[in-house]
Amino acid sequence: MKANLYDFDKTVFPTDSETIFWLFCLKKQPSLLRYLPKQLFALIKFIFKIGDMDRNKSKLFSFLKSVDHKKMVEAFWEENEKHIYPFFVQRDRSLPTVVCSASPEFLLQSICDKFEVDILIGTRMNPNTGTIEGRNCKGEEKIRRIKAQIPEYEFDCVYSDSLKNDGPLFALGKKNFLVTGGKVKEINLQ
Repeated sequence: MKANLYDFDKTVFPTDSETIFWLFCLKKQPSLLRYLPKQLFALIKFIFKIGDMDRNKSKLFSFLKSVDHKKMVEAFWEENEKHIYPFFVQRDRSLPTVVCSASPEFLLQSICDKFEVDILIGTRMNPNTGTIEGRNCKGEEKIRRIKAQIPEYEFDCVYSDSLKNDGPLFALGKKNFLVTGGKVKEINLQ
């Protein structure tokens, strides 16, 4: 089956949705600052690739224990949906749309539903604890997850903001598009 494949953060949405979600939650619930020491330590380890990256990311999301994630996600997208890039909103819908992202599925599901994404593949995270279930859906893990969940799919077009991080995704596309600031440019990888 043919489809079009999109990364989400910095491709469909202008920045890292996880970071903006954390800041949004902090603004709505300043008491979440109590998680900051643990998060800063995990962030340093995450940035410098020290220790288990999935565990570090889970610690970054440990604040979820103290929020109503459903209400926060709903309010977050009410405020931020307007930032989804127009090229995605107006995309060709003659083929199914697949979004594959390192962001948690619980964070992206409602916005993907709203924009009629057929399949969402993201980091599986317990929205009550922040614990990653499986692996962070990044790099080669994106490819593994795509092949495991939708092995019959072939991708006509692949869209991402990063040749470095999503080189494996681009290898799946017949046509590839680099997205920079919402501007789409076809690239040739041969």
